[in-house]
Amino acid sequence: MSLALPAVRTRALSPVLPLVALVALVGLPVAPGGDGGATPADALSALVVGFCAVRLLRQRRRPLSRTAAVVLGAPVVGLAVAAAGAVSAGAGISGMGRYLQVFVLVPAAVLLLVRDRADFRLLAWSLVALAGWQGAVGVHQYVTGTGASYQGQPIRAVGTFGPQDIMGMASVVSFGVVCAVGLALGVASVRQRLVAVGCALALLVPLALSFSRGAWIATAVTCAAQLALAGMRQALRAGAVTVAAAVVLVGGFGVGTALLQERIASITQVTAAPDQSVTDRYTMWAAATGMWREQPLTGVGLKGFPEYRDTHASVALSAASDTEGAGAAFRRQPLLSPHNMYLLVLSEQGLIGLLALAGSWLALLVCAVRGLVRAKARPGGRAPDCALVACGLLIWQLTDFGYADIGGPSTVLTALCFGLAAWWALAGGRTEETPAQDVVGGCAARRPEGAPAR
Repeated sequence: MSLALPAVRTRALSPVLPLVALVALVGLPVAPGGDGGATPADALSALVVGFCAVRLLRQRRRPLSRTAAVVLGAPVVGLAVAAAGAVSAGAGISGMGRYLQVFVLVPAAVLLLVRDRADFRLLAWSLVALAGWQGAVGVHQYVTGTGASYQGQPIRAVGTFGPQDIMGMASVVSFGVVCAVGLALGVASVRQRLVAVGCALALLVPLALSFSRGAWIATAVTCAAQLALAGMRQALRAGAVTVAAAVVLVGGFGVGTALLQERIASITQVTAAPDQSVTDRYTMWAAATGMWREQPLTGVGLKGFPEYRDTHASVALSAASDTEGAGAAFRRQPLLSPHNMYLLVLSEQGLIGLLALAGSWLALLVCAVRGLVRAKARPGGRAPDCALVACGLLIWQLTDFGYADIGGPSTVLTALCFGLAAWWALAGGRTEETPAQDVVGGCAARRPEGAPAR
């Protein structure tokens, strides 16, 4: 009897727990003034991929379906071509490793380690918890004046990521908002929906204090898409709650400061009177387009944008941005990417790489939305929360890629989001809900390993 108990406990442990640990590791503080490179979360993501591979070998089963292998493996074609044309062998190998980590290996591991919707919800709530932690740090930075510098004032909320990854906290908080909105709109217990609504509203404050226009736009587009996918009734209710929350936050607590209002107004001034950051972005976009025109099919090679930037950019480019605050000294941070994922891929991998990578993303989105529509057609007629979270995370990434690209300590979460979207699109959308799977209310009753879904 005593010898059997450890085995039972081992089987009860979910294989998704390493992914939860990965989310938690992203919340650790980043050393001020760091120059980037691999982080502890990147190292753990490699261990997660290895753990998944060992688990598959022990179970002796086919890892991926044919559709999943094609969809997730499509980017490898463009990466191989671009790596061969890199400025150096080291740049090609490191660049290809990064792309494989973010868009192939970690998403495949998430797809294989998430067993059911309870595991999916556990990861979604982990992202909400991480967003809450980073948001709390960011609000404290704003209130106490210990954040990153913004227009000469140390008030920009950056969480534990520091000024060198100015988009880190904004991305994490956005992920939390998207997950919370999906969990609130889907089929779930009343308790989960209430907690999710509260989390989504609370996270709007640090998202606003991040002063990140790209994150605001991506979050607004995503939440609107989630509301549309959930149905008209849920959309009207959520709209009323959002308006009421905005009135309370702006009117009651004074969140709408002059700087924040100026930042919001600048979204509509990107062509009439752009600031230097917008000018730099436009200039780098033009440089990336110029690189693509020279090598339309294969691009200039992985990690080639910094090497060819100055020969294609105009004199309007400042070449570096000023960063300081949040525990880091003043420094000039070089602009080494166009801050547009599509143009980065187009310039470095050409049409071959962009079609392969964007084609993989588009296939995931189509499969995810189709799974959501199929689930709504079942008795009950409401969208599952997992579907809304998966579609939301994917839409957010594809929208944000118009203003940002991969890089920084939060990049591993991008891989996790693609993995969650892949699970719903390629596996979760074909299964029905099992009873008692409320993560907030308690642990789910699970089927044995290898048993077919009902």
